[in-house]
Amino acid sequence: MAKSPEVEHPQKVFGWAARDTSGVLSPFNFSRRHEIVGIVTEVGSKVTKFKVGDKAGVGCMVGSCRSCDNCAQDLENYCANQAILTYNGEYYDGTRTYGGYSNKLVVDEHFGINFPDNIPLDGAAPLLCAGITVYSPMKYYGLSKPGMHLGVVGLGGLGHVAVKFAKAFGLKVTVISTSISKKEEAIDRLGADNFLVSRDPDQMQAAVGTLDGIIDTVSAVHPLPPLISLLKTNGKLVMVGAPDKPLELPVFSLLMGRKLIGGSGIGGIKETQEMINFAAKHNITADIEVIPMDYVNTAMERLAKGDVKYRFVIDVGNTLKSS
Repeated sequence: MAKSPEVEHPQKVFGWAARDTSGVLSPFNFSRRHEIVGIVTEVGSKVTKFKVGDKAGVGCMVGSCRSCDNCAQDLENYCANQAILTYNGEYYDGTRTYGGYSNKLVVDEHFGINFPDNIPLDGAAPLLCAGITVYSPMKYYGLSKPGMHLGVVGLGGLGHVAVKFAKAFGLKVTVISTSISKKEEAIDRLGADNFLVSRDPDQMQAAVGTLDGIIDTVSAVHPLPPLISLLKTNGKLVMVGAPDKPLELPVFSLLMGRKLIGGSGIGGIKETQEMINFAAKHNITADIEVIPMDYVNTAMERLAKGDVKYRFVIDVGNTLKSS
């Protein structure tokens, strides 16, 4: 029986992000895991947020101090005393967290997310990281107002979800990529309005000053000045990718147009629930490839090569049933 105020659910599926491959270097030599979804099987005596049979999910966090200013403002992801990560994290008593490679998970109900009945668990699982990572900055930086023109840099796990949320907000969307091969995918299948090849100077020049904001999902080192030039006066470039080396900051190009560069990292629990509800209302899910657990090593190799559209989702429940 799960302890109050905790809730227990068996793992159904969970998503797997590109940066998860770095987990093989963790102290426990395992691939780190969040974006976990399943069905509630037991609840503690004081649990009010869930009942047995509910669809539920757990994202990147399973705990925080709940007492700092950020936590009080529903910004547990920015907890001043450090949020407790779902994988390879550490509770305040020293207990480690091991992510989603298990048949069951027990979690504080505060950090669980309710899933509406109409949203599929497999396609929605990646939204618990990728979805909130792009949804939160669109809301916070005022880039969700209908009619705005938003640029999305990169069309991977984050970028394709960003396009879907942006279109649901009623935005005009331009996808910016180094590869022309992604144009058909961006426009014909995901519904983007325009496509720019960032390596084509003529295309980039023609789009100068056309965007209200940009969500940059790219985790590789790349130049910022060409992107900043695309912004209108008061435009905002928001970084949600995580390059492993510093990027050059072109201050003068920010001054000439009162432009901003900002960042954002996932989101708090309240906002994550809001995002899932919005996704259910607008039929937004991630594009996924469902795999069994015994395919993990092959999937890791493919993931390192970028050979997936756009998220692997590991089917834990059915894998364990058949084993």
